[in-house]
Amino acid sequence: MRVLLIGSGGREHALAVGLSNDPSVDFLAAAPGNPGIAQLAELHEVKATDPAAVAALAVELSADLVVIGPEAPLVAGVADAVRAKGIACFGPSAAAARLEGSKAFANEIMAAAGVPTARSFACTSVAEAAAALDELGAPYVVKNDGLAAGKGVVVTDDLEEALIHAEACGKVVIEEFLPGPEVSLFVVTDGTAVAPLMPAQDFKRLLDGDEGPNTGGMGAYAPLDWAPADLVERVLRETVEPTLAEMRKRGTPFAGLLYVGLALTPDGPKVIEFNARFGDPETQVVLALLESPLAGLLHAAATGTLAGHEPLRWSDGAAVTVVVASHNYPGVPRTGDVIEGAERPGVIHAGTARDAGGALVSAGGRVLSVTATGADLTAAREAAYALIEGIRLDGAQFRTDIALRAVEGRITL
Repeated sequence: MRVLLIGSGGREHALAVGLSNDPSVDFLAAAPGNPGIAQLAELHEVKATDPAAVAALAVELSADLVVIGPEAPLVAGVADAVRAKGIACFGPSAAAARLEGSKAFANEIMAAAGVPTARSFACTSVAEAAAALDELGAPYVVKNDGLAAGKGVVVTDDLEEALIHAEACGKVVIEEFLPGPEVSLFVVTDGTAVAPLMPAQDFKRLLDGDEGPNTGGMGAYAPLDWAPADLVERVLRETVEPTLAEMRKRGTPFAGLLYVGLALTPDGPKVIEFNARFGDPETQVVLALLESPLAGLLHAAATGTLAGHEPLRWSDGAAVTVVVASHNYPGVPRTGDVIEGAERPGVIHAGTARDAGGALVSAGGRVLSVTATGADLTAAREAAYALIEGIRLDGAQFRTDIALRAVEGRITL
């Protein structure tokens, strides 16, 4: 199988590892890729959000499958353009990707489908936002309605901070805060059949103890031994299947990866958000534990044959990933700092590049996702932090408590 992977971040490097390990893949290309992906795939320059350019590249490479990693190309209609060339594509249409592209649209779908989620208000003015914040009370949850690269959400007890974020975004969704541990569930789907992956938990705050500003994610781990045994089955029944049915009913079936962000509230699992692609950094731990061939799974979803795919197989043990971020992240990150010790197994590249002299340097906010597996969560966690000790990056930031509460048995429902 000839596979073209679109994207350049940590999620895409993790996908490249999984795709390159699939015996059915005899050619792997990536566009635009990064230095880590370059060790596994042939890189091509292309603007990932240009549907015509991506489709043309897929034709040029005689791709059998195109896998779209990031959300922006999906919302831009890249999957539609690839499919119009008769090439299988893993990723939803632009119409279906609105589940991520618009928080208000996702809430509309959930309301129509009867999906358990937070009360919410779509607001287009500061006055509307202020009224919604007053109605729902603290903690205040303010979400940019559109794509914001994982930085569009503010959760705060400070009303002024909430209003400032609302004004800066323009159109926002104000939501009721959902208490309880958060869980990420990835579901591969061809629009009807579903193949749920292993639930994971990620860490959005920059600093230990869930302090500091929200980020795109500072680490993750799987499996979740503390989660209810029927969690996946219940979320499929109450959330995923009704959502897919509603999308089919509207003539915009969702085929690809449905990311379900959940809060395990006292009233059961409720949806915090939908995404239309693999989440980062949860992808790194989930794929590290997946034994089933990845390309075959994604191709089945892209060709409507997922119902006939064999049950997924998983490794025993656990996986932990710790994100190494650049100086000043999640503000404007400092780039161009030399990175040492990052070209080893388990070190997933996200915001990296080569300078004029060929040295590996930082090129974004989240620079690396250091990922390790182990016989249990304790061993995986120790292995991940041992890998970090060998990395040098001036001004690096990383949390020291990823998966610690789970290891210590301090997560309660």
